[in-house]
Amino acid sequence: MDSDQNAAPSPRRRAPPRSAAASSGGGGTITKKDLVNRIAERTGETKVVTKSIVQMFLDEIVRELAAGNRLEFRDFGVFEVRARRARRAQNPRTLEKVEVPPKRVVKFKVGRVMRERVTDAPLDGALPDDDD
Repeated sequence: MDSDQNAAPSPRRRAPPRSAAASSGGGGTITKKDLVNRIAERTGETKVVTKSIVQMFLDEIVRELAAGNRLEFRDFGVFEVRARRARRAQNPRTLEKVEVPPKRVVKFKVGRVMRERVTDAPLDGALPDDDD
């Protein structure tokens, strides 16, 4: 019997802090919390208020898309809902034919400024700060 089996379960550990590269766009994952912290710091507003505003903004986007509306943010991009027709597909493992029902999907078309900033960005992912 292994002594590790009798040991008490260890408490959950927090993930190690992300590197500066991850938080500055160096290929890491940026969370809503990261964005809230940045916005709160730049605006001088509290994190609680900033998080509430960011969440309201995201909720409104979802609400409008669910209603079938198109959202256009100049230079950023356009969100819209499109209908996909029903189709026949094939399970690649079993080769069984399956019917895929019609559904609505969200499409995003990148805007000019975003496209230029992303495609012209250095490969390390660092973008200059923009105070606009």
